[in-house]
Amino acid sequence: MVGGSKMRPQLVLAVICALVIQICASDPLFYESFEENFEGSWIISQKGDYNGVWKHEKSDGHEDHGLLISEKARKYAIVKVLDKPVSLKDGTIVLQYEVRLQNGLECGGAYIKYLRPQEAGWIAKEFDNESPYTIMFGPDKCGSTNKVHFILKHQNPKTGDFVEHHLKFPPSVPQDKLTHVYTAVITPDNHLHILIDGEEKKKANFLSSEDFEPALIPPKTIPDPEDKKPEDWDERAKIPDPEATKPDDWDEDAPMEIEDVDAVKPEGWLDDEPEEIDDPEASKPEDWDDEEDGEWEAPKVDNPKCEEAPGCGEWKRPMKRNPAYKGKWHAPMIDNPAYKGIWKPRDIPNPEYFELEKPNFEPIEAIGIEIWTMQDGILFDNILIADDEVVAASYRETTWKPKYDVEKEKEKVDEPALGSGALAGVQKMVFDLLYKIADIPFLEAYKIKILDLIEKAETQPNVTIGVLASVVVVLFTILFRLLFGGKKPVTPVNPPAATTETKSSEATKTSEEKDAAGSSGEKEDDENEEEDKADGGAQRPRRRRA
Repeated sequence: MVGGSKMRPQLVLAVICALVIQICASDPLFYESFEENFEGSWIISQKGDYNGVWKHEKSDGHEDHGLLISEKARKYAIVKVLDKPVSLKDGTIVLQYEVRLQNGLECGGAYIKYLRPQEAGWIAKEFDNESPYTIMFGPDKCGSTNKVHFILKHQNPKTGDFVEHHLKFPPSVPQDKLTHVYTAVITPDNHLHILIDGEEKKKANFLSSEDFEPALIPPKTIPDPEDKKPEDWDERAKIPDPEATKPDDWDEDAPMEIEDVDAVKPEGWLDDEPEEIDDPEASKPEDWDDEEDGEWEAPKVDNPKCEEAPGCGEWKRPMKRNPAYKGKWHAPMIDNPAYKGIWKPRDIPNPEYFELEKPNFEPIEAIGIEIWTMQDGILFDNILIADDEVVAASYRETTWKPKYDVEKEKEKVDEPALGSGALAGVQKMVFDLLYKIADIPFLEAYKIKILDLIEKAETQPNVTIGVLASVVVVLFTILFRLLFGGKKPVTPVNPPAATTETKSSEATKTSEEKDAAGSSGEKEDDENEEEDKADGGAQRPRRRRA
């Protein structure tokens, strides 16, 4: 008993764990808490149109300070030169920082650039988007982009060029206004681990072509740019049958529809009555000026005599389908005896190929924030570089976790009622699942649409089970079409030396597959077109003027 109350066992355990982690942890290689004003320590770029104002401000609802983006629609650039460069070649390196999107993020970045030594050709006071970096890491969202970037600039030893290698299928940016901590762990076994709020969201291998685009290790062979397709190379899988002839009774000029000669005018049809008449109750406005406004005409109304009659105006026989219609004749398609498959250039050794056991990371000499954003209120805090994951975990527990817990509780109080506790729990579970579905690699082509759909549903003031169910149905419809929908492409016959298809040949194949549909498909198109025309020529229904 302490002061008449007992400490909860969970709290005691958490305190003990935090103390153990803190004791075991070593000092970070770099740490910036922003408790002191950044001026004099960080260098604001004087380059060009980087006129956004950086401020040393408290995070909303907290006492600790951070580096704040204070204005909308501005370019920002600021850099901190490290006391000692950090090598990425030996051991584990952890890059970690907190960022809070206090006003959300519709279009802008919140990432950090880890810069190469200034010998690479940049000056701190002129830091801009061209300054050479080793790694770019963090949230970026605008238009079709919604991801936590990880970009490595790696030098090709054959060419000497630095190439940007983007992490494939990166995690999405959390859709809230809370403080989040982003962690990138680079390990000696060539692996990268991306954590958000201490939870691993992505694991990748730097040397795998499945994880980075383009791959760090170039392909051993490439298509020969000098190789040309032979003039007699036939890529048409199907051709019109040259021996086929149009049947003698095939009339291509026969219309799709003809008048129904058996039709008779309904009894009581008023031939001399118009469908619309001048409104008898309308009168010319007093302020109407014929010279300025023109001759006044009464508005039209439906003719009341036509309401009881079967119709008014000139009667015309309705159209019916022409039994003699066959449409345009096309020769049936047959296998092309001269077909050689889709041509591909031969492969040759890649002059830029090299082998690699470990990435040749450039050292980090500075930390820079260079972004363009349409949002203000972006707060950076607790930027850390460490050579031990335990260090990063200890800082997450002591600097990020307390803030996040406070913000989360406040969010629960402030957010509008979402129904019963059970419904709110279901909503959270469903949205968590949907965001995980959006990160599935083979859904990458649909990721933008999926995220947009989720965000629209999530921002509704009263999200019901019906709304959630609708979102789930749409996503699973996309998934079903991917797995079972569409035609399976015909595997082409490839020449022995062919390995890589060209875009032009793919386009040719698409055209041929359309041709292979034969005369029946084109006939249906003609029929549909004729039907549309026929609909336009049908008996005009009576209109009511608004």
